[in-house]
Amino acid sequence: MNTCYRLTWWTLRTLALAVLLGSAISVYAADIALLRNGFEIRHESHEQIGTTTRLHLDAQPDGGYVDVPAEEISGFRHDDAPPPTRATPAASSVTVKDVNRLVSEASNRHLVDADLIASVIHAESNFNPQAHSPKGAQGLMQLMPSTASRLGVNDVYHPAANIDGGTRYLRELLLRYNGDIVKALAAYNAGPERVEQYGGVPPYAETHAYVARVVREFNRKKTTSKKTAKKQQEQQL
Repeated sequence: MNTCYRLTWWTLRTLALAVLLGSAISVYAADIALLRNGFEIRHESHEQIGTTTRLHLDAQPDGGYVDVPAEEISGFRHDDAPPPTRATPAASSVTVKDVNRLVSEASNRHLVDADLIASVIHAESNFNPQAHSPKGAQGLMQLMPSTASRLGVNDVYHPAANIDGGTRYLRELLLRYNGDIVKALAAYNAGPERVEQYGGVPPYAETHAYVARVVREFNRKKTTSKKTAKKQQEQQL
């Protein structure tokens, strides 16, 4: 079944205030839709449906799509960005520094806050690319086999592939919940079905602890970044 995210003008404004700064799910898309509010949405193809423009995010027949009011799109341009050619470390030799670099690259590609991605990795695997949970989740971002397959991640223990897939999945959830980080994290842990069932974070101790752990780490990173930036400013005076 196709996954559809219907973005209203208000939703797009809301996303600007969250960690989600744009809209892209494919790793490398063919075109970019230019929105009047400054956003850019990378996509494989698009079609007009009445007053709505449907942006297909994936080339696969069952890929996701985003419906955007046609009046909010000012134009389109081709995405000529080439895929990265930089070598990525093997799982056996990956370091936290390597992971941070891959997180930064995934953040730039998919426009998801790097600190949020790193916080999820910290909670999921503690930066261990070989992590494997009793439930079957695998790799740095603990992707379930079905999720990894849908995202096209062939080697879940390859750091770059796992982080890219996990970031795309996290982005899907942020889009689905209009930038609500708590709901997105709850869905990442317990599944979107449970979040829909309970209208928010499901009443599972594990999920509540997981969300709190990631949010706490995310806030810690942001606080540290602000202190570092302030210190640098003071040194320049």
